[in-house]
Amino acid sequence: MYNTLLTDLSGDIFQITINRPDKLNALNGEVIEELERAVSEMIGNAKAKSAIITGTGTRAFVAGADISGFAGLSKSEGKEL
Repeated sequence: MYNTLLTDLSGDIFQITINRPDKLNALNGEVIEELERAVSEMIGNAKAKSAIITGTGTRAFVAGADISGFAGLSKSEGKEL
C-alpha cells in the first residue's frame, strides 16, 4: 500500500512510521504524498481516536528534506510540492 511508510492500528491508536532509515527518514516527494494518504486513511477510520507519527531506525525521527529529490524542480514545482 505504501512504499515509504508503515501503518498500524492497535486498539484506537493509528501509528504511521516513516520507513527510510538509510536516508534518516528524510522527506521526499513520495513520503509527503504517502503521508497525505495515510493521514486521510486515519481520519476516515472511525476506530482511530489518536495518531502517532514516528520514524524507523535509531539515529533520527526525520532528518528534514531529502534535497536530492528536489534538485531538478523548478521554483513553481517546488512551491507546489
